[in-house]
Amino acid sequence: MKNKKDIKIVFMGTPEFAVTILKGIIDKGYTVAGVITAPDKPAGRGRKIHQSAVKKFALENNLKIVQPTNLKNEDFLEELKSLNVNLQVVVAFRMLPKAVWQMPKYGTFNLHASLLPQYRGAAPINWAIINGEEKTGVTTFFIDDKIDTGEIILQKEIEILPNENAGDLHDKLMYLGSDLVNETIAQIEKGEIKTKPQPKKEFKPAPKLYKDTCKIDWKDSLVSIYNKIRGLAPYPLAWTTIYNDKDVVEMKIYKADKIVEKHSLPVGKIVTSKKEMKIAVSEGFIYIKELKVAGKRKMDVVSFLNGFKFSENAYVK
Repeated sequence: MKNKKDIKIVFMGTPEFAVTILKGIIDKGYTVAGVITAPDKPAGRGRKIHQSAVKKFALENNLKIVQPTNLKNEDFLEELKSLNVNLQVVVAFRMLPKAVWQMPKYGTFNLHASLLPQYRGAAPINWAIINGEEKTGVTTFFIDDKIDTGEIILQKEIEILPNENAGDLHDKLMYLGSDLVNETIAQIEKGEIKTKPQPKKEFKPAPKLYKDTCKIDWKDSLVSIYNKIRGLAPYPLAWTTIYNDKDVVEMKIYKADKIVEKHSLPVGKIVTSKKEMKIAVSEGFIYIKELKVAGKRKMDVVSFLNGFKFSENAYVK
């Protein structure tokens, strides 16, 4: 039987989600010989150089950091080989070339935030909520030459609560994923790994989110619009355009409620009072709770209504 000192890991990841997994591996006493993360890049209005969340954590914990721009570069491959590890763990990184994923003795496994084969792709957490799923989960699988298609090692399932947004679900899956990664490493330690091929069935994809993807179509059903808003919150956010007489303003929605109610108003009509802002849809109303309009900070709807006057004919589209 192998023990913890026999497992030597390279960890690959970039965002905050990956940090929790990396911390969990270290807390379990495993040896992390190196961390591969995205190169620093300028971000924000000031274009200040931004380090990935994983790099910041690695610096704080004196871990070796490698930031390749090209994963096929010979110098990078040599450096990776020199770390002399026997397992690679990947969480929210990028597609790996075969020369990288086949390098270690015990292989390279990935943690994905869905119950594969459902929601392969870049945004599984968002799409599960957008599509109104009631459950999702996390999966570990061995990487192969396609995206999110390798043999499944372990899975854990979790309920999606009716009012949860993508941020809430992200955090739950992050901690569930940390447990699953450590269970997977433990199985590798003991030589007890049993994998299964992903079912060859119809599955829902989770492609990258673009601005056009996030635009609300107010002709959709009440439930679909509500799910889209919570599935895109707190990032990248569902958005729409307010037409208020001659003013045209883009609005992003952080939080909303849905109410089923019969009415005869046209779809997209904005109805306001001193404390409420609701938008008419086919089966009822979307009540806006937290929002941001272009050029302004995020605010609750009461604060927004204190400083923004709507005309009788205001609508969204």
